[in-house]
Amino acid sequence: MCNKDFQSPPSPPSTVQIKQGRKVLPDFLQNIKLKYVKLGCHYLVSHLLSLFSLPLIAIIFVQGSQMNYQDLHYLYFNLQHNLASIIILFLVLVFASTFYIMTRPGSVYLVDYSCYRGPDHLKATYYKFMEHSRLTDDFDETSLEFQRKMLGRSGLGEETYVPETMNCIPPRPSMAAAREEAETVMFGALDNLFKNTNFKPKDIGILVVNCSLFNPTPSLSAMIVNKYKLRGNIRSFNLGGMGCSAGVIAIDLAKDILQVHRNTYAIVVSTENITQNWYFGTKKSMLIPNCLFRVGGVAILLSNKMADKRRAKYKLVHVMRTHKGADDKAFKYIYQEQDDKGKTGVSLSKDLIEIAGNAVKTNITTLGPLVLPISEQFLFFMTLVGRKMFNAKMKPYIPNFKLAFEHFCIHAGGRAVIDELEKNLQLSPIHVEASRMTLHRFGNTSSSSIWYELAYTEAKGRIQRGHRIWQIAFGSGFKCNSAVWLALRNVRPSPNSPWEDCIHRYPVKLAY
Repeated sequence: MCNKDFQSPPSPPSTVQIKQGRKVLPDFLQNIKLKYVKLGCHYLVSHLLSLFSLPLIAIIFVQGSQMNYQDLHYLYFNLQHNLASIIILFLVLVFASTFYIMTRPGSVYLVDYSCYRGPDHLKATYYKFMEHSRLTDDFDETSLEFQRKMLGRSGLGEETYVPETMNCIPPRPSMAAAREEAETVMFGALDNLFKNTNFKPKDIGILVVNCSLFNPTPSLSAMIVNKYKLRGNIRSFNLGGMGCSAGVIAIDLAKDILQVHRNTYAIVVSTENITQNWYFGTKKSMLIPNCLFRVGGVAILLSNKMADKRRAKYKLVHVMRTHKGADDKAFKYIYQEQDDKGKTGVSLSKDLIEIAGNAVKTNITTLGPLVLPISEQFLFFMTLVGRKMFNAKMKPYIPNFKLAFEHFCIHAGGRAVIDELEKNLQLSPIHVEASRMTLHRFGNTSSSSIWYELAYTEAKGRIQRGHRIWQIAFGSGFKCNSAVWLALRNVRPSPNSPWEDCIHRYPVKLAY
C-alpha cells in the first residue's frame, strides 16, 4: 500500500550533525594553469570594442557640450570645404554602426521562473526514510546502517520530497510512475509560471528540457508540447544524461537560439527523475544517491524582446562551460551501471572532491577575467607570473570574488563541496547560506538546485537592482558550468515561491 499518512515519531530539531575527518577540495588557487587565464583574457579582448567605444562616445559628448556659437560656425566653414571627405567618413560610420548592431549578441532577459514544491505527504523524514528502506527487504543491516550514517552527515533536513512510488510499500518504480513524477514536477512548475506571468503558452517559440536519467519516447519536451498544445513550429530540445550542471547548459542553448531567432520567448525546464533510479542494492557507492537526491524542478521564462526588459527580473551576462570528459577518472566520477546482482544505480566516485575541485578551478579561472575588477586581475596575474618565473613557493593571491558578485548560488550537491568552496574562495557564511539551506530544505534536486537557491535569496529580500548573481553547478561528465546574471530591479519573490511557507524558519542552525 502507499503510505500517504505514514506516521513517524517526532522529528529531531533542525540541526544536522556533521563529523570531521573528511576529504577536502584541492587548493586550486595554488596551481592555477596559465592557459585558462589566457582563455579568460581571450573572452575579455573579444569585448574590447564595446569597452573602448563607451569612453569615446563620452569624450565626444563632453567636447560637444563645451562648444559655443563661434566654434560651431568655424566647424561648419571647414565642413563646406571638405564635403567629399565628410561624406566618405559618414558612410563608413553608418556601415560600421550597422555591422556592429547586426552582429552584436542581443540581450537575453529572465522574465520569471517557478520552482516545484511537493505536497506534504511526500516529505521524507529521517525516520520515514529508514523505516521504508527497512520494510522493502532489499537492504541488509550493513546497508541500512551505511544509509543512516550518510543521511545524518548529508546536510539534508526533515522536509525533502521523494516520489510517490517511494511512498509505497513495496515501492513501485514503473515506467508509468516515472512519467507521473515527470508530469507532476514539470507541469506543476509551468502552471505556476504561466499564472504568475499571465503568459500564453502559444507564444513560446523555443523549448529546452533537461533531465539526465529519464528519457522516454515521446520525449519530455513532447509531453509539454502535448499538454499545453504548443504551436507546430516550436523549436524544442531534450537534453539527457548531462548531470547536475545541465541546467546551465540548457540556459546556454536557449541563449544561443534566442540570438538567432529574434523577438521570441524561450522556456527552459530543468528537472531530474528519481522513480526508476532509486537503488535497491548493497553497493555503498551506489547507495549514496539515495541519501542525497530528492524531487525538484524549475521552469524558466526567457525573452530577447527589449519590451520585456522593464518587467524582467534579470539579464544574462555570461555563461562559462568547462568539460573534463577527456580525463578517464573525471569521466567515470558519476557512472550509471549495474552492480554484481544486476541492480541498476548511479555510482559516485570516492574522488568526488578532487575531481570537482579541478573542474571548478578551470571554470573560475576562465571566468575571472570577465567578471573581476581590473585591480583584482592585475594583482592575481602579477602573483601568478611571479610564481611561474621566480619563486614557486610564493604565496598566491586569491582573487576576491566578492567584488565581482553580491550573491552566490553554488549547486547544493553535497555539504562537503559547499564547505570547501566557501573556504577556497574565502566566502562568508552568508554567501553560501542559500546553498546550505536549499540542501537542508529540498535536498539535492540536481540541475534545478541553483534556482531554489536564487529563490531563497529573493525570499530573504536581498537582491537589489544592479546586484550580480553567480550560479555555478557541476555534475557528470565531468562538467562545471557557470551563469552570471544582473538584477534589473529590486527583486521580490513571485507568488507561490518554494520558500513561501517556510522562509521565516530559515536559516536553521547546522552543527559542525
